[in-house]
Amino acid sequence: MKPLIVLLSVFTVTLLTTKFVFRNVEFALSGRIAMSAMLLFTAIAHFVFTKGMSMMLPDFIPYKTEVVYLTGIIEIAAAIGLFIPNFRIMTAWLLIAFFILILPANIYAAIEQIDYQKGTFDGNGLSYLWFRVPLQFLFIVWTYLSAIKNEKQTE
Repeated sequence: MKPLIVLLSVFTVTLLTTKFVFRNVEFALSGRIAMSAMLLFTAIAHFVFTKGMSMMLPDFIPYKTEVVYLTGIIEIAAAIGLFIPNFRIMTAWLLIAFFILILPANIYAAIEQIDYQKGTFDGNGLSYLWFRVPLQFLFIVWTYLSAIKNEKQTE
């Protein structure tokens, strides 16, 4: 829920700023700024809640702590890459793939009732997926609309 709040709040503030300060509504730019802010917010969680996030990975995955750190670094790189014109579309496609690839970890965490912030097995469980799966789809569509579709139209 917190990433969604960050995404929508930053988008709203950025959209209003571009409208009133620059006299031009910049949906794509506002969308990229919001996505980057959300990615930085979630990346911080990888370093603060490492133990709980490691629990989100099934036992067959080795080097869980390192994977959590790596995914946090990937999120930071994606947050930056969305603003580099020559890398924006590639970053967006890789970010979409990333969102698809991390969905199984969220499903596993829901099944195992993992609370990644506490590092315990008393999380929301399967009911969490009713929110998380559509949220993941929103992140994918958001990334496409703000970083890929917009760029293709301006080429």
